Amino acid sequence: MKVILNVDVKSLGEEGDVKNVANGYARNFLLPRNLAVPYNEATVAYFESRKAEIEARKEQKRKDSASLKDKLEALTLEVVMPAGANGKLYGAVSAHVVAEALAKQGFEIERKRIELPGAAIKSVGTFKVTIKLYESQTAEVHVAVKAQNIEGSEEKAAKPAKNKAPKAEAEAAPAAEPAPEAAPAETPAAE
Repeated sequence: MKVILNVDVKSLGEEGDVKNVANGYARNFLLPRNLAVPYNEATVAYFESRKAEIEARKEQKRKDSASLKDKLEALTLEVVMPAGANGKLYGAVSAHVVAEALAKQGFEIERKRIELPGAAIKSVGTFKVTIKLYESQTAEVHVAVKAQNIEGSEEKAAKPAKNKAPKAEAEAAPAAEPAPEAAPAETPAAE
């Protein structure tokens, strides 16, 4: 079934795009949610009248992505991960980790738009990460993966383990206090 999109649909296209989709997808998802309209003479004429408005919106998105590209390419992200003496990471730097690091810098980028060299970064070093922006624009961000001090983290891990025992005792004590309160409430009911 041929449809014209009313709004940007993530996996399908942008507002004003003419798409050929499965009948069920159009009937059960796109049309009821007003994401698209059937392709016919009336809807084509309507979208032709709005063509300038739609193109202006697309041009604004292009400008925004160009400025975002400049900001991202000037940025060097630093990611600290636990690593062995040989430089191999105990975990891996994935698109999710890069997206979180970008979010801390104030950039909201979907992790699906982030392409890492290989499936994930598994060693210490500096890597180029490609981020897909609007249409065919991409930005390359430098990601510096550094090793975390493992000895210091083991000491830190041992200290909270010692502190957990007093917390367990503290949690057990308040649990014992509500029981006496429940007993007086039962006494008047027995009379």
